[in-house]
Amino acid sequence: MPIYTPAEDSYLLAESVKKFAKGRVLDMGTGSGIQAQASLENKKVLTVTAADVNNSCEKELKKMSSRINFIRSDLFTEIPKQKFGTIIFNPPYLPQDKGISDATIYGGKKGHETIERFLNKCGSYLADRGIILLLFSSRTNKNKIDEIIANNLLTKAEIARKQLPMFEKLHVYKIWKSKLLKQLEGKNISDARKFAVGNRGLIYTGKLKNRKIAIKAQRENAAAKTIANEIKWLKKLNKCRIGPKLIFSGKDYFVYEFAEGQYINEFISSNSRRKITAAIKNVMQQCRTMDKLKLNKLEMLRPHRHAVVTKSGRVVLLDFERCRISRKPKNVTQFCQYLLSGNLQSLLAGKMLINREKLIEAAKKYKSQQTETSYDNIVRLLK
Repeated sequence: MPIYTPAEDSYLLAESVKKFAKGRVLDMGTGSGIQAQASLENKKVLTVTAADVNNSCEKELKKMSSRINFIRSDLFTEIPKQKFGTIIFNPPYLPQDKGISDATIYGGKKGHETIERFLNKCGSYLADRGIILLLFSSRTNKNKIDEIIANNLLTKAEIARKQLPMFEKLHVYKIWKSKLLKQLEGKNISDARKFAVGNRGLIYTGKLKNRKIAIKAQRENAAAKTIANEIKWLKKLNKCRIGPKLIFSGKDYFVYEFAEGQYINEFISSNSRRKITAAIKNVMQQCRTMDKLKLNKLEMLRPHRHAVVTKSGRVVLLDFERCRISRKPKNVTQFCQYLLSGNLQSLLAGKMLINREKLIEAAKKYKSQQTETSYDNIVRLLK
């Protein structure tokens, strides 16, 4: 495999390396070694490790300096677990051209794939106050790179750019750990990565002592601060075995057990009548408990993204950010409306027959008087 010959991108990145490199330096995909050599010009640099999948790079590095240690590695696969003050990467970043094979310039079908693999692992090797110096091209899709950075709870700033012919631009980013990522790592959470986006919160997954957990954080642009409200209600509802198990919380975020399973609509479409009936009754019982607590969840009309059925058959209700006290809570009656919706009726066809008229009548009586008798009348119809 040929070594990438330094070009305009190499020299642009090298200027930033000379200025910002510090501490223990890792030059990922070192190639000719130009970035490793540039880092030695900064007095704040302690050690330099250069990594590349190409063994031929080692000979070039030995010519440069005895201070550069070489490791043959495909990204982080052979890098010892340690923290670096600076990680440098001038990756292959161009979208793949048909019929041409050159791993030194093509970063995947769309150009960003190698960068994504790199950033997905970077956090584990970056010191708390460490930085990543990353170069890429406008042909890589700048918006996609920004998205990948945010997905890994990292923060970035553009520190250099250069206009090339044919409307192409080179960008150099300085990237560092977000405040939330530092807090999570301080609690021994690793591999934190974005999982989903809600109206008011961001959901990440991670690992805590080898078990999968979820993290919910307040969105910066959210109109209302809802995380504190959700933490408050989860603490109470967990005592009634409702909601995901809260593990701990911090300012504007909390950590909870990840509910592994299927969303309720998916579960209904792929399971037997017996399992479906048990799951629906399980949700109904949780709704009844919340009604008795005079708590309105406000998500039971459309629980298809707020209810996960686990392998054990237990249903975990999610998203309590809008919970509030109500004299006339509507959890049971809203779930009845969901059961009678056209979309769900099509999923239940041939599996579970619900008498529409009788359920509507029973729900009306329950709404009027939320007693155990009126609730039992609803449950009897779920066969």
